[in-house]
Amino acid sequence: MSDSSAQLCLKYRIYGRVQGVGFRYSVWQEATRLKLTGYARNLDDGSVEVLACGEQGAQDALTAWIKAGGPAYARVDDVFITPHQPDQQWRKFSVRN
Repeated sequence: MSDSSAQLCLKYRIYGRVQGVGFRYSVWQEATRLKLTGYARNLDDGSVEVLACGEQGAQDALTAWIKAGGPAYARVDDVFITPHQPDQQWRKFSVRN
């Protein structure tokens, strides 16, 4: 499996009821299952930012999972996705504060 040639990095900004409902940890589980790297973190405006790097198929699966609402207690109202050129190579997926 090649490291960077098939790597696609996307930055997600997710709005709704996404803080205090285990959203970041659920994203971590899903991203890890899909072999994506990057992070999930809460932002001050109540949204969650996700940076995910990996193959296109895994990105498509994560996007579909997020748009479907994520974990049971979350509610996703809006998702904004932008391509991202990371300033570092991610080795795993992590949850940030």
